[in-house]
Amino acid sequence: MTTSTTLSGPFAEPAWDTPFGLPPFERIEAAHFLPAFEEALDAHTAEIAAIAGHPDAPTFANTVVAMETAGQALDRVASVFFNLSGSHTNPELQAVERAITPRLARHGSAIYLDPRLWARIAGVDETAEALGPEERRVLDRYRTRFRRSGADLAPEAKERMAQISGRMAELGTSFSQNLLADESGFVLPLHGEDDLAGLPPFLKAAAASAAKERGVEHGHVITLSRSLIEPFLVFSTRRDLRERAYEAWTRRGEGGGAHDNRGIIAEIVALRAERARLLGFESFAHFKLADTMAGTPDAAMDLLRNVWTPAHRRAAAERDRLQALVQAEGGNFALARHDWRFYAEKLRRVEHNLDEGEIKPYLSLDGVIAAAFDTASRLFGLVFEELAEFPRYHPDIRAWSVRNADGSQVGVFIGDYFARASKRSGAWMSAFRSQERLIGDVKPIIVNVMNFAKAPAGEATLLSFDDARTLFHEFGHALHGLLSDVTYPLLAGTAVSGDFVELPSQLYEHWFEQPQVLREHARHYVTGEPMPEDLLARLLAARTFNQGFSTVEYTASAIVDMTLHLSSAGEDGLDVAAFEADALERIAMPAEISMRHRSPHFAHIFSGDGYAAGYYSYLWSEVLDADAFDAFREAGDIFHPETAARLRTYVYGAGNLRDPKEAYTAFRGRLPSITPLLRQRGLAA
Repeated sequence: MTTSTTLSGPFAEPAWDTPFGLPPFERIEAAHFLPAFEEALDAHTAEIAAIAGHPDAPTFANTVVAMETAGQALDRVASVFFNLSGSHTNPELQAVERAITPRLARHGSAIYLDPRLWARIAGVDETAEALGPEERRVLDRYRTRFRRSGADLAPEAKERMAQISGRMAELGTSFSQNLLADESGFVLPLHGEDDLAGLPPFLKAAAASAAKERGVEHGHVITLSRSLIEPFLVFSTRRDLRERAYEAWTRRGEGGGAHDNRGIIAEIVALRAERARLLGFESFAHFKLADTMAGTPDAAMDLLRNVWTPAHRRAAAERDRLQALVQAEGGNFALARHDWRFYAEKLRRVEHNLDEGEIKPYLSLDGVIAAAFDTASRLFGLVFEELAEFPRYHPDIRAWSVRNADGSQVGVFIGDYFARASKRSGAWMSAFRSQERLIGDVKPIIVNVMNFAKAPAGEATLLSFDDARTLFHEFGHALHGLLSDVTYPLLAGTAVSGDFVELPSQLYEHWFEQPQVLREHARHYVTGEPMPEDLLARLLAARTFNQGFSTVEYTASAIVDMTLHLSSAGEDGLDVAAFEADALERIAMPAEISMRHRSPHFAHIFSGDGYAAGYYSYLWSEVLDADAFDAFREAGDIFHPETAARLRTYVYGAGNLRDPKEAYTAFRGRLPSITPLLRQRGLAA
């Protein structure tokens, strides 16, 4: 993508003459976005005004359908812009982001706080019009959205809601940009063999590739990309370097300088609490969970506590075994946070005769992609054809046409797999275009974005077992977008309850761990030989190894998130570090384990509202996914056709057609219990 100052551009074109209507990335310039946003906002404002001022009595067609078909130009500009701002940004795009996010927030507030529009939405008579189930559902979701946005409030409260929304957009953008600056600004240079001590060849190669990307031709660096920093903490025998790397990783967003996020967090928490009170809720957590499967913070916290207790007990036992290993090797120090991964890997070698370096040669990126596609083919009959020529926003991205077994088009899938300085950390799924049938048979364009360490040119990129599972996870989200089969955009794809949205992704991870899939696709990247049966058996036997640690670091983050949003701490000026420390002390957080995401870099909950008071949702969805995969086990076939057909109909393809409890029950025949989750994590009594 270029950054010239030309103001005209592809967004003025009514349609893009590209394969499958993909955005013409090579022709889109940073300078195109602001004028395109301005024109699209003006057009959408006019469309909304026409709906609100319609002379006829409100009907589903002249109000709800009109709302659903309005704003197409804005959706097109925004989908391209926000995908690029996360996956391949630059200073010009960041400037646009700072300018446009509060404007978009004010625009949204103007819509949802418009009394004329709310009167029309409320006035649609679903009984008199004999609306069908999907129409009733979309009408109900609009009414819920308007109410939760403040449509019933007095004018003064509405004005304050709009102010809060605009300010929150500014703060979320600042949080994200600060975090990216911290992440892209840090490198740990490794000078000579002493600094490389313990690193296996794949990690040396990745560190050399990262150095070359940053202009260092003959050297090695460790960045804060998870696919570099985590294996460094696992393998480096230099305890001093592990400590430096770990401190940088866990202190992102709190360096005390221009990129410190703690003041931003305090203001966000205060504004969220104020918004919840304006809407009549006890706290932001109560507001957020009122529209979820859990329903209340108490229900979510009950789940977290039920998992925390056995996880804490198991983590303590793991810690004792690691400390014994330290002492057995002559170490005269207490196990520290930057030691855990290093000694856990040593213990795994002792207890399971297994190490990451032995596994990675069988998990090439191409092989794991093939496994994900083959699983989708066997479950849902999908066919993937890689595209050779298509518009790219970065040379590394790949794309596939996705079809059903009968040849009908499903959509396009884009894979953006490698870490780079222009990309925010983490892994996610998004859409350049979502499925719908209201304005025609619109097929989705779905993207997965990862941050894997790229191998040097000509060499295969090898994944850790966790990285491979992440690829399956995000591809589960991608299938949720690709297989969407609804009429109305509001209900499409992943637009579901926050504690249901992780079901399709986490459920898909199960197939990666099945011997049947690994035997077929875990092949040596040089010889093509399948993973030896002995190694496969050891790998699967170690599936719950270190689960106390993994569960504690996740659950602690979820508990701090919920505690923060149940409180009113932000009203008097929140001391983020002190609050976090107090919350962790109250749950007896082990000193040797850190939260998976400390507050100053907890992008899930502070870059936007998406997972705020909602990080518990991964565990809530895990209750569902552990039980859902049991349906295939009970059928005696992990690709059981009838079970897969129900899964596609009621979960992957259903969008938000149904209440999530109704959707899950339609698939499974009942709601789940926590037992399969505890068994899956090795935490069952």
